[in-house]
Amino acid sequence: MDHHAELQIDTFLPYMRDVSRCEQSLHELNMMWRMIESSAKMNCPLEAKAILPTMAATRAGFNRLEQELVTSLVREKVANVLEEIGTKAQYVIDIVVRNLYERTADVGFLATDRELCTFVAGLHEDRDMIRARLRAYRNKYTVYDEIILLDDAGNVLVQIDEATPLEGSSDPLIRQTLASDTYVETFRATDLRPGKHEALIYSRRMHHPETGAVVGVLCLCFHFEAEMAGIFRSHRDPAERSNMLLLDGSNRVIASADPRWVPVGAVVPVNRDADPRLVVYGGREYLARTFSADGYQGYMGPPGWQGQVMIPVELGFTGRATNALTALDKNVADGLLSHAQTFCPPLFEIMSAAETIRRVVWNGQVMTAGQNGELLKLKTILEQISETGARSNELFAQSIRDLYETVLSSSLSDSEFVSHLMVDLLDRNLYERSDDCRWWALTPELQLALAAPVKSEQTVARLTEILDYINSLYTVYTRIFIYDADGVIVASSDFKGDGLQVVGTSIAAETMEHVSALANDQQYYVTPFETTPLYGGRPTYVYHAAIRDPEHEAHIVGGIGIVFDSEPEFSAMLEGALGGKEDVSALFVDRSGCIISSTDATRPVGSYLEIDPELLKMENGGSTSRIVIHDGHYAILGCTMSHGYREFKTSDGYREDVLAVVYKAFGVERQQINNSNGANTALELDPMAPAGREFATFFIDGALFAMAAEYVQEALPASAISPMSMGSRAERIGILALQHEHEAKRFVWVFDLGHLMRGYRSDIDSSSQVIVVQRGTQSIGLLVSELHGVPEFQPAQIVPTPLASPSTGMLVTEVIQANSGRLLIQSINVDHLFAVLNNEEIPIADEMKMAA
Repeated sequence: MDHHAELQIDTFLPYMRDVSRCEQSLHELNMMWRMIESSAKMNCPLEAKAILPTMAATRAGFNRLEQELVTSLVREKVANVLEEIGTKAQYVIDIVVRNLYERTADVGFLATDRELCTFVAGLHEDRDMIRARLRAYRNKYTVYDEIILLDDAGNVLVQIDEATPLEGSSDPLIRQTLASDTYVETFRATDLRPGKHEALIYSRRMHHPETGAVVGVLCLCFHFEAEMAGIFRSHRDPAERSNMLLLDGSNRVIASADPRWVPVGAVVPVNRDADPRLVVYGGREYLARTFSADGYQGYMGPPGWQGQVMIPVELGFTGRATNALTALDKNVADGLLSHAQTFCPPLFEIMSAAETIRRVVWNGQVMTAGQNGELLKLKTILEQISETGARSNELFAQSIRDLYETVLSSSLSDSEFVSHLMVDLLDRNLYERSDDCRWWALTPELQLALAAPVKSEQTVARLTEILDYINSLYTVYTRIFIYDADGVIVASSDFKGDGLQVVGTSIAAETMEHVSALANDQQYYVTPFETTPLYGGRPTYVYHAAIRDPEHEAHIVGGIGIVFDSEPEFSAMLEGALGGKEDVSALFVDRSGCIISSTDATRPVGSYLEIDPELLKMENGGSTSRIVIHDGHYAILGCTMSHGYREFKTSDGYREDVLAVVYKAFGVERQQINNSNGANTALELDPMAPAGREFATFFIDGALFAMAAEYVQEALPASAISPMSMGSRAERIGILALQHEHEAKRFVWVFDLGHLMRGYRSDIDSSSQVIVVQRGTQSIGLLVSELHGVPEFQPAQIVPTPLASPSTGMLVTEVIQANSGRLLIQSINVDHLFAVLNNEEIPIADEMKMAA
């Protein structure tokens, strides 16, 4: 372990009480192992000779693993906190950038508005009409708190915020905008917004509608404080243990979820590389994550802006009660735990070391079975080893459980948050679509063209030009089209170049009915998510608004339709929310479970997701997470029902609920979990009982079996089996090499005892062992699930089983009644076992000897 990592562990340990307790327990166990080893060396050095090297190696391994376990626990906990705050930090900047991208398109379009350009050019002086037009715009796009028109000298011609009346401005952004042929983005203090500490303004120059000369500037002032407050309100940690920030390129805070904690204007330390280190701010240590923008549609946001979340280190590892595993069905919990090795290799090594100890003890007990004298001392030492091994095992099992609990709990909250983020991205994006169609329906040239009884080729060409220009600014649409009062499409953009000929075709009669019923310019209509020829026969939403006669507002002369490019847009939302995480899939589904978008290739758009029907009935804004079986894997499911954004889907009369679903896979479902070492298999032994018959005990699929100890030679790890096939039946799974001191290497066939008894193959895992059994001159290996012990039983406890004989293939001829009859152990008859195997003509060599 490098010094840097050690230093970090010491930094975080004081804040992790559970890990500190674990470290203390490990230390005590280490001392126990040392004492047992010393005791064996002093009391029975010769008898313990065979197991001393293994004990020494095991203890050294424990020493190393003790450090690695603590390190793993600390690292995993720190990584979980960093991932959790990282998801939120990335969200802050991504959502801001997506929102501001729409502003860059808005200012580009509104600056070409003919009515506004005519006024700024001085061709008329109807200031009230222009203010009303700007307010109509503000009513559609509620993210703006001020819109200003200025002439080329900086004089204010009209504004909509009468609370802060302006005469003019000397801000350099005016000169900069007049000189630029694109939008200008400004965030700082400005005389254009005198009441604000800083303002975010999108400005663009305006041209004379006839000569093309530059005549003035349009300023769209984004309601930055309200927008950030909404983001923080929706997505900050509800317990307020962390703070969410937006920073500029100098790491200066420009928005803070809790300004009393970290004020706007403060410069804070950042952590862009997800380093597991602490940063210090205001005399307090924090874990922090910082993200720059990934960009959206090629727009990177204001230069240098970053999202950051900070959590004080003393709060990072407390406050979350975790019962993810205890709340689960036992089989599911055990199945999940069986995958522990995948996320923490040192824990897996520890479990392997625990199996080694169990095997050392078991082999020692087999060796001392039926012996007296000095070997009895070894027996006592083996009992001590066994007891300490059991305590170690318990501690490791609890550590694995605690760590897995941490991982699962973190994943549950993370998946729920990601699903919340997904529907928020969806509703925010579609909100803009409802704004766009309503505003573009107010374009005077479109209104005049549709009100005219005849549409000349020249008119249609001009309309197509306008629609193409709009589509070039708003690239989330496949096409934008207008249609007359009969629903016949008059003109259309073809921004994506798909070559579909839609001009001259009609929109659906049902859609036309809805558009004709729109009462005013604040209302709009969205088609259901279904296939449409306007999107090449694929499903999407089409947003419609009525276009009205400019002379008679009550008279609808047609409408505008905008075809949302749902495939890439929804896909980008899902991918963006997942942030490149592996083993995670995400979907949008409607209330019937029909899939709207999916990152899972096996679940295409239009198919149905099998999901708990109760989740489809969740209230708007409701979210939950749980552990489920998904596609044969244990998985974490997080989901949130959409809840709208601003007035969209909340108060504008439109309802289209979407459920965002996230699945994070946690390994293949295990049908049979070997969870045998429970308290129900602990044997109650009477120290006053006379000497009985010794049996070697072991597990198959969680059930306890026994075999007379005199036939048992030793146990070896199943990982030592060499697979070998010679056309035999499936119970024979390979060969095992036996190597003892002063002996030539020999080989035995290995048979799957579970398969012999139940008829199908056993799973081999880290607990699986091979028991070497000898009868006369014949030796075989038997694969079992796990070792248990070498206890003694009284003759009265051993009861014969009826109808058992080699001819019936029955291997269990006796049952041992342990623990006053509450625990039945099936005893395998070795004679029957060899007879069955020999009758099957499976070669059991007396001994396959080979030179070492």
